[in-house]
Amino acid sequence: MSEPLALSVRGLSKSFGALPVTRGVDLQLVPGARVGLIGPNGAGKTTLLNLLSGVIQPDAGEIQLGGVSVERWGPERRVRRGLARTHQINTLLGETSAQDNVAIAIAERERIAWRTFSYRRRWQACQEEARARLDEIGIGSIAQRPVRELAYGEQRLLEIAIALALRPRVLLLDEPAAGVPSGEVSVIHEALARLPSKMAILLIEHDMDLVFRFATEIVVLVQGSVLSRGSPEQTRADPRVRSAYLGRSHT
Repeated sequence: MSEPLALSVRGLSKSFGALPVTRGVDLQLVPGARVGLIGPNGAGKTTLLNLLSGVIQPDAGEIQLGGVSVERWGPERRVRRGLARTHQINTLLGETSAQDNVAIAIAERERIAWRTFSYRRRWQACQEEARARLDEIGIGSIAQRPVRELAYGEQRLLEIAIALALRPRVLLLDEPAAGVPSGEVSVIHEALARLPSKMAILLIEHDMDLVFRFATEIVVLVQGSVLSRGSPEQTRADPRVRSAYLGRSHT
C-alpha cells in the first residue's frame, strides 16, 4: 500500500465578499517534497497558507493531511495532525532567550505551557529539546541570547526552530528571507538544507535565488489560480511565467 500524500489540496476556493482570492487550487506534496510557491503581489499566496493552516475556512474544496480531510479543522488541531508554519511577520517573545522561545513552543505541544512550575522535570526536558532544535538548524550559539538582541536573520531562523519543535510532517514557510539583508540570505538557505529529509515543505518567498536553489518543484500562483507547476528549469523556460512574474532576469 502506497504512503499517503503529506498534503493534498483539491479545488480550494475562497472569496472575500465579491472578490475571489483563491480559485480552484490543486496542490500535492509527497513526504520529503521541496515545493516553492511564487507569484506577484496579490496573487493569493498568503491567503492560501492561511487556508492550509486553518486561520480561515475555504468556501469550497478539500485539504487532506496524511490522507485525512482537515478543511473544517482549526489551526491547533491541524498542528497536532502534523502541520506547522512560520509567518511573514515574526511573533517572537523579544525579552526572553532564543532557547526559551523554543522551549515554550515545546511545552505548548506537550500541553504543559502554563503549568511549568508543576512540571519542572518536564520543563527541563523542553529546554534540552529546544537546544537540540537550535543546533539542528545551526544556531545553537544564540540559545541564551535575548531575542531582541538577535540579528533579523537569526530571528527568522529561530522561527523555523520553533516550527520544528511542533514535530511537523508538513512545514509551511511564509517568506523566511523577508527583511533579511542580502548578505545573510545564504544562511537561511543553509538552514533550510538541514531540515529533515522526510518533512514536506512548501516555501513562499520573493527571493527567487533562494526559491530556485531550494525547490525541486515550483508552483506559480497568479490571481488566485495555479498558472503552472514544474521543475525550476521548466518554470524558468515557461513564457507565461516570465510574462506574469519572473521577467527577463530569470530567463
